[in-house]
Amino acid sequence: MTNTLAPTRRARGTVLAAAPLTIMAAAIIAPSLPAMRAGFADTPGSGLLVRLALTVTSLAIAISAPLSGIVADRVGRRPLLLSGLGLYAVSGTAGFFVDDLYLLLITRAALGLAVGGIMTAISTLITDWFTGGRRASFLGLQQAFASLGGVVFLPLAGLLATVNWHAPFWIYSVSAIVAVFALVSLREPERNSPAAGEGGRLPGRVIGIYVLALLVTLVFYMAPTQLPFLLEGFGSGPAVVGAVVAGSTLTGVVGALAFPRLRRRLGPTAITTVSVALMGVGWLVIGTAGTVAQVVAGLLAGGLGVGFVVPNLNLRLAEAADPARRGRVLSGLVTGIFLGQFLSPLVVQPLVQGIGIAGAFTWSGIALAAGAALAALLSNRNNGKETR
Repeated sequence: MTNTLAPTRRARGTVLAAAPLTIMAAAIIAPSLPAMRAGFADTPGSGLLVRLALTVTSLAIAISAPLSGIVADRVGRRPLLLSGLGLYAVSGTAGFFVDDLYLLLITRAALGLAVGGIMTAISTLITDWFTGGRRASFLGLQQAFASLGGVVFLPLAGLLATVNWHAPFWIYSVSAIVAVFALVSLREPERNSPAAGEGGRLPGRVIGIYVLALLVTLVFYMAPTQLPFLLEGFGSGPAVVGAVVAGSTLTGVVGALAFPRLRRRLGPTAITTVSVALMGVGWLVIGTAGTVAQVVAGLLAGGLGVGFVVPNLNLRLAEAADPARRGRVLSGLVTGIFLGQFLSPLVVQPLVQGIGIAGAFTWSGIALAAGAALAALLSNRNNGKETR
């Protein structure tokens, strides 16, 4: 059985403080991308490699998350979180000192290993601590704090990037402070040990949640990977880019905080449909925008959708997972989210080359809106069959 003792206020605060280190870890350097591209202009293939400096972190998270899930179940949540926070501080700040693009990619991959451990650890701790409505509320709060990190860190990264493109890497040192609090405040929850040979196939609905997370994130991550270059065409500098991209995380906070109340009124499929529809509308607005203000409006709509969908998928997996395998099941969601982040520039690049960045946003918005409409039609056929 999982531990029934309530976590201390300091323990809850530590987990929430770790949340902003996860989702936006790769995107912190987004405002620096144009300057990085210019700085590494002599490196062959620097245009794509600079974008990969942002998303290779996501690939490393996606690859390492299943291993993190095994460690969480067999070794423990606390050791996984502490080691992840330490590696995060070292590998993240290392980018400040690196002047070789290939070496930078290596440090970004190490950062991904750290994030995979941190995100898996905090998700499993939350689902160990809480059940029912309290679990939904705290998962929403976790996503709100993760989005709030973008509101704070991305504009700060934009300001630092105006000084030097290396400067934003110092933001990663925040994890060292969180590690100290984790060391003194967290205790390992009691739980069942995984039985020998336990595992087997994951249910089809769990696989479906992973795929949905991948697709939604792939589209949403067009914001940090493509918008800096779209906004450059509007004459915007790094500080403006950081502030604009942060707009998507601002409404992500609102959506995540509203999620527990929404969950009491709508079933999980309906919430997912609303979320995808909001993203579709937002990306259509961005694709047809003629001003920076219109881009911001589209990002606000898309961010609200993400604020709903991430805690919703997390909660569905938590409810489906056996406590002894919870780390491994939840780590699959981490893989889906960050594999989508990594694939985003690779999948979108042919669209960008063919129809431009604005056109890529427009057609992505159309695809999302069509998907939401199809989901709404299918859910109407199954009306009343889904448990809220």
